[in-house]
Amino acid sequence: MKFSVIFEAQLADPTVEQEHQVIRDCVEQAVLAERVGFDRIWAVEHHALKWYAHMSSPEIFLTWVAARTSTIRIGHGVVCMPFRFNHPVRVAERAAMLDLLSGGRLDLGAGRGGTTQETSLFGVDKDNTTAEVEEALRIIGRAWQAEELEYHGELLDIGPHPILPRPAQTPHPPLFLACSRAETLEQAAELGVGALVMGFAGPESIAGMRAAYDAAIARRDGKRFVSSAVNDHFSVLCPTIVLDDPREARRIGIRGQRFFAQSIGHWYGGAGVPDEAVVAGADEAAGMREAAEQVVARLHELEIPVRPTSTATFNADHAYGSAREAIAYVERLRAAGADEVMCLIQMGTVPQEACLETLRQWGDTVIPHFRNAAAGKDG
Repeated sequence: MKFSVIFEAQLADPTVEQEHQVIRDCVEQAVLAERVGFDRIWAVEHHALKWYAHMSSPEIFLTWVAARTSTIRIGHGVVCMPFRFNHPVRVAERAAMLDLLSGGRLDLGAGRGGTTQETSLFGVDKDNTTAEVEEALRIIGRAWQAEELEYHGELLDIGPHPILPRPAQTPHPPLFLACSRAETLEQAAELGVGALVMGFAGPESIAGMRAAYDAAIARRDGKRFVSSAVNDHFSVLCPTIVLDDPREARRIGIRGQRFFAQSIGHWYGGAGVPDEAVVAGADEAAGMREAAEQVVARLHELEIPVRPTSTATFNADHAYGSAREAIAYVERLRAAGADEVMCLIQMGTVPQEACLETLRQWGDTVIPHFRNAAAGKDG
């Protein structure tokens, strides 16, 4: 079992000063994550998604973190791969440079960046994003397999050119794909790349997604592999706040997740502006339920079918509370088939002190429990 931290640079009250501080706070968290024993950090790529994600240049963030650390792996979770966001050769060049400078610590995930807010900024054709992501992965998978890359595909035609520099890892950093549906899990398996999975719906949903991934792995014939290096790694999201006071941890965590859910809903589903207020003593679980009901009502109003995934981000059953409660939740994720737990700690209303303390609690208690169990020691 691997443990990582994922960064959105999410922000309530996004003034210039607050925005600059949250980026610095994310760096501080990433550096601490290495010190306390995490295996990896991930950084998203999103554009113009005020509140939800101010991480528009993850290659810069990850490079800065790599220079401040020495052992923790550095992950793009993910690069927006449609060509108008990032040409695949530029992705390959940047990835190789960061992999080289970090001593072979890079992991490279791909995604569509599919919100209308983002695609309209760059002139991306939403209907072509799935095909462009797959072709980008094929180009990156071949970039350094010969002295020069030559690629003649359905969407891009690249004559012979050397792709410089070469990465430290051969043939390239491990490849991943963002997965939120059975279709993308099957695509990841058939392409031979790892799956980065949103886990808001809980361990039972994760188990179903793992089954879909494994079934696709079992029946694939290798014809769609994007590289000779196959990566069957299954990483799942785990929202978490862990403090000495479990009730306070749940309050802070659920409030942060509600901001996350509302801000993502604003850009993906046309919901209203996220609620930025933090009210002392509020019943946050009730607030979460009310917010979910508002989403359902909005979908009915727009005559959009309400599916289980429609309110998954409002499910508050996660690793909130004490370290022991977090261990119990991770045990459920492990039983569901997780190879890696991606801790979502930095949510828009969560104070920096709670983020740092959560990292320490995981490093002191949660991660050692699983390390000791793997080594045959008492947890």
